[in-house]
Amino acid sequence: MSKTDFFIIPVAPVRRRAAAACMRKAIGTGIRFGVLDNGKANADHLLSLFVEGLRAVLPVSSVISLRKPSAAAGAGEGVLERLAAEADFVVSAMAD
Repeated sequence: MSKTDFFIIPVAPVRRRAAAACMRKAIGTGIRFGVLDNGKANADHLLSLFVEGLRAVLPVSSVISLRKPSAAAGAGEGVLERLAAEADFVVSAMAD
């Protein structure tokens, strides 16, 4: 008896859009970059690699790195306010 497997792989077409004329440019000495570590194991390593790669392609003037107490807990109001005040762009990541 022959068994046949069927795989359906949906592929959506890539949307093409015009480049935004108002894209933010790094002003002065560069972008102030924020990092929010969610507290999981190895998130700090992943974010460190991300920052290293970012510095290779963009002018980064400063990096603020904050950590949540745990992956399950939300970032406190103070953490969010500090990131908003000291960073132009923030990335958060989780890893294991």
